Amino acid sequence: MAGLELLSDQGYRVDGRRAGELRKIQARMGVFAQADGSAYIEQGNTKALAVVYGPHEGMGQGWTQGSQLKGARGRHMQDRERKTGGFVLEIRGSRARALPDRALVNCQYSSATFSTGERKRRPHGDRKSCEMGLQLRQTFEAAILTQLHPRSQIDIYVQVLQADGGTYAACVNAATLAVLDAGIPMRDFVCACSAGFVDGTALADLSHVEEAAGGPQLALALLPASGQIALLEMDARLHEDHLERVLEAAAQAARDVHTLLDRVVRQHVREASILLGD
Repeated sequence: MAGLELLSDQGYRVDGRRAGELRKIQARMGVFAQADGSAYIEQGNTKALAVVYGPHEGMGQGWTQGSQLKGARGRHMQDRERKTGGFVLEIRGSRARALPDRALVNCQYSSATFSTGERKRRPHGDRKSCEMGLQLRQTFEAAILTQLHPRSQIDIYVQVLQADGGTYAACVNAATLAVLDAGIPMRDFVCACSAGFVDGTALADLSHVEEAAGGPQLALALLPASGQIALLEMDARLHEDHLERVLEAAAQAARDVHTLLDRVVRQHVREASILLGD
């Protein structure tokens, strides 16, 4: 990345955007009829798919492949795997962790082998996937009204089909639409975006090229109506004099994402109403 100018003298980035400008976002809800909720999103060239099952009877952890289960339950899970193209491969086996006062939120993250230029197959449950799954769980525990569904479980599965920067944000935004599609009550939308700091300027919605440059970066998940931060992560040092500017750039970008996602939800509701004849 040596010699690459991330921000021109005129204030334009490598891909032609201004500092606070989002990449193009396209999204759809209800992409899997067999799931309780599902969504697909494109943020620039980053593409993510989210599927939600639940709330259902809480079963905690202890994972086993559906194809290994015996009897009717095993046949049901094999059928689910076929219907979703193998996207959901696993279900819970132990009931030990069902919570008496709220729903357990379970998040699983994976990335397709072809999602990056590096054709390296990552084993299921590798460190990156586990960390991303934990971040997603923390994010949605702050937004879902889990107390309305005690002794139950909500499963959120997210897969990145193409990675070109802002992976966490795309996963959160796709999962938000999928949770809404499932009809699960939330305090608010959860909208996420990344931000960085280059040549004294805060940049919103980083691409892969900008992330690979190695400057200070943060990822923010925001509940727009209240301004509550569901998750904030920074992966490099940044002087406190600049932190507020970068944080505001990420927050404003997240609010812009909320406007776009709200439009997608309203369009989906209109289309569903037409299909139902209302």
